[in-house]
Amino acid sequence: MDSLRLCYLVPAHHLLATAGPSRNVLSLAGALVAEGARVTVAVRRVIAAEVPAGVRVVELDPTAPLDADPPDDSAMRGLGVAEFARYLGRIHAFLARAAADCDVFLEKTWLLSGTLSRRAFALGRAGLPVENFVPDPARHAGGACKRLRLGLARRLAGRALRGLPRILVETPELADAFVRAYGVARERLVVVPPGVDRERFRPRPQAEARAALGLDPAACILLYVGVLDATHDLRPLLEALAALGDARPAGLRLHLVGEGPQRGVLETFARVHRLPVRFHGRRPHAEIPLWIAAADLCLAPYRREVFANRELGYATMKIPEYLAVGRPVVSVPSGRARALIRHGESGFLFDNRSELWQTFLRDLPGRERLAAMGAMAARVPLPDWRESARACLGVCRELLVRRREAA
Repeated sequence: MDSLRLCYLVPAHHLLATAGPSRNVLSLAGALVAEGARVTVAVRRVIAAEVPAGVRVVELDPTAPLDADPPDDSAMRGLGVAEFARYLGRIHAFLARAAADCDVFLEKTWLLSGTLSRRAFALGRAGLPVENFVPDPARHAGGACKRLRLGLARRLAGRALRGLPRILVETPELADAFVRAYGVARERLVVVPPGVDRERFRPRPQAEARAALGLDPAACILLYVGVLDATHDLRPLLEALAALGDARPAGLRLHLVGEGPQRGVLETFARVHRLPVRFHGRRPHAEIPLWIAAADLCLAPYRREVFANRELGYATMKIPEYLAVGRPVVSVPSGRARALIRHGESGFLFDNRSELWQTFLRDLPGRERLAAMGAMAARVPLPDWRESARACLGVCRELLVRRREAA
């Protein structure tokens, strides 16, 4: 079969190459190119690009205003009905133009998931949703009008998704959530976890990493990399550090790499309680493996209440990247975290509550023990992005065969 022409539609995101959701999209796009596909990624706006070789990026709404420092997942936040209708019109116009030079449209999770894939089939092409989240309607914020709009969008998405032959999801837990939330037939859901960039995320000497970053070689460093928001809830950890006071382990330091809406609150709390915490803000993606290598223990805390059925549905990228560098991980006993982390061997699993953090920190293993656990972590089998791309291309080719047979 000739080289596949793919368009990866990402309407709910701006492109910010240092942020997890954008890295997910760009990593898969780059791996698809490496597997021989021609790939265009379409986002609402480009904030900062670090685009893999061979990937073309276009803006769906190049005149849309941008905040001073918007997160990549804010592309649809706060849109009114009229503005959303205008944006939706732009997306459909782009879809119609791009159909002439595209075999399959990939459609990243958004408010109307599935509708663009259905439109792709109507245009004589194939459409394939690439899903990483199911919103929980019980958590809809705002007034009655907003809840009504979100409920309507959910019904439209469900109708579209149920009519599609294939949907990619990142985890088995997410597949189960799709069956519950949308009534999608389980046999139409294909689990394709995101991969790991093995060239960047690989074991390296801790001492060299600390020297490169100017970090204390004798400290016991806990590290979090990612967005500072309510989903990745760091408040219980900071509360535990405050409650322990002088009983905190000697030499313990917490380093937080990333930005997000909770940063101001967390910084204020850390300052008031004089906690051994440093906020580093957003760092270049190429630097992240060094931060992980410099750590003794890496953190992936989540609020399970955010997810449908309290189950961590999406395939968190940070845990595989931590493990690939050879560092033990603390996370919650839920979803893919439970599958990747062996408690007491390659990391620790407990609910993200202050009292549990206090218990854990009182008995924190020494650095030698954590290093031995890191060696176990480095042996956890993880797919790379080329494997993810091959699985995605296999589904794309199946859809094209189905389309030809139906013609």
